[in-house]
Amino acid sequence: MCGKVFTEEQETLVAKSWGVMKKNSAELGLKFFLKIFEIAPSAQKLFSFLKDSDIPLEKNPKLKPHAISVFVMTCESAVQLRKSGKVTVRESTLKRLGGVHFKSGVVDEHYECQKCGHRDENAWGEAYDQLVAAIKAEMKPSP
Repeated sequence: MCGKVFTEEQETLVAKSWGVMKKNSAELGLKFFLKIFEIAPSAQKLFSFLKDSDIPLEKNPKLKPHAISVFVMTCESAVQLRKSGKVTVRESTLKRLGGVHFKSGVVDEHYECQKCGHRDENAWGEAYDQLVAAIKAEMKPSP
């Protein structure tokens, strides 16, 4: 768990903000990724469905479902963090994510770029760091 404890105050902040954001997760998930690509345009090359696409990012039919999935998983994991004391994403999902991120060439800087999308550095930042640590622990070549 990154050696840090997710506090009750952080849990409350994350739970309250996720309660509000959940209703609009499709739009917010897409905005989250658009912000990442604004900060680090080269990150687009990590996505097979964006590499050679002429479609504007906000209209790409594969980006929005991916963005929603990542955004919801990140937020749901953050909300469960204090209760469970660890990242609650299924181990098989973490292994798959770790493998995909490894194969795609994701490096520490890419995770830092995503963290920039979170406004509350303490609560969301800590939750995000712990999810990243769980994914990175599974980043290894496929057998």
